[in-house]
Amino acid sequence: MRIHFISIGGSVMHQLAIALKRKGYRVSGSDDEIFEPAVTNLRNESILPEKIGWFPENITLNIDGIILGMHAKEDNPELAKARELGLKIYSFPEYIFHESLHKKRIAIGGSHGKTTTTAMVMHVLNYAGSDFDYLVGARLDGFEQSVKITDAPVIVCEADEYPASAVERRPKFHFLFPHIAVLTGIAWDHINVFPTFGFYLEQFVVFINKIEKNGVLIYNETDTVLTKVVKDNLRTDIRYVPYGLPQHTVENGITNVIIGKEKASLAVFGNHNLLNLHAAYGVCKELKIEDTLFAKAITSFTGASKRLELIAQKNDCNIYRDFAHAPSKVRASIDAVKEQFPDRKLVAILELHTFSSLNVSFMSEYKGAMDKADEAIVFYSNHALELKRMEPLNPESVKKGFEKENLVVLHERKELEEQLKKKDCTSTNFLFMSSGNYDGMNILDTLDIEP
Repeated sequence: MRIHFISIGGSVMHQLAIALKRKGYRVSGSDDEIFEPAVTNLRNESILPEKIGWFPENITLNIDGIILGMHAKEDNPELAKARELGLKIYSFPEYIFHESLHKKRIAIGGSHGKTTTTAMVMHVLNYAGSDFDYLVGARLDGFEQSVKITDAPVIVCEADEYPASAVERRPKFHFLFPHIAVLTGIAWDHINVFPTFGFYLEQFVVFINKIEKNGVLIYNETDTVLTKVVKDNLRTDIRYVPYGLPQHTVENGITNVIIGKEKASLAVFGNHNLLNLHAAYGVCKELKIEDTLFAKAITSFTGASKRLELIAQKNDCNIYRDFAHAPSKVRASIDAVKEQFPDRKLVAILELHTFSSLNVSFMSEYKGAMDKADEAIVFYSNHALELKRMEPLNPESVKKGFEKENLVVLHERKELEEQLKKKDCTSTNFLFMSSGNYDGMNILDTLDIEP
């Protein structure tokens, strides 16, 4: 098989390219920009493009398939040549389905918790010595790659609802046709992709209808919106397995959970992670993993990168880095840290970085999201607004949307650094939430704490 990647440098695209090369396929690719770690990863596999740019002359009839990344535009010259030659063109999720036609497919979707739930399933299966392929959107301990494609009988996929490619605007999770499906919850975000809540809900209805006949849907029954979607769209040819918070206790900052008749002490915490764990347990049960084995395995799960990741600690001060940016995720992360350490002050620092979060019309969705933080800072950079070609954001509009007393709103990195340097770390936790990098700020240097 010869496969060519248009936009090979993407964070997940280059991982798939490496996986297929290791499977024995002939892999080539192109891109107009490639950054680390993709450059080094591709070079180590001898599939880094010799030149940066698009070269339609490299698109020939002996290519078996083109995989098109999100970064590639519809007028891409290589894409035009592939269409002219009548080559088979796949979006990323379409190709994953193509490679997993004869596998048991597990798709873990939902507005939040997808990555962690997928990671938990992978961790348990790996602990159990199971043979499986996977697709996950974060770096995980114990896994060299974020994509693995072999001849394994099972594939575990993080299944998101955002467009499959620049030319295939349907959501990624519509292409996976799972035998075991998970929905962790529904919370509207990304208004540039889903302009109305109703349109967003429709994507989950379609996902439910894509589950293979005789399959199973494992869903979070504590989410009232999701539960209504499920009950309004019941199918008679699949099974439904609802889940909620498992029985648990928190003692001295450690969460203990009951799995069947087994007790497990966790390295992660928070109600959202307990829900993720219960979803992962449901998947593993479908795969015939025994309760005792699941309980033993989950104790060593330390979380996915940037998902309530403990990046440093000093005496009675913890520094957490989290990917949260949507309102529901911000609320869940803040609640988790505060509930785990009720006697410590919580300083929460949220960066508005996505299109939705920087949109003044979306700001009211954040109402109450930071209420449980003792001190709250919202930061956004004017540079991010310029790159997204968005209108300037008035700090007063941010304060009005969050409705958080004493909320500090900053849009200069220097101001943020000065604010943080004044903070007393005694009996205090810091929670940094962003899909960006605070305009290049070094968090630990600013707080003067060693990793």
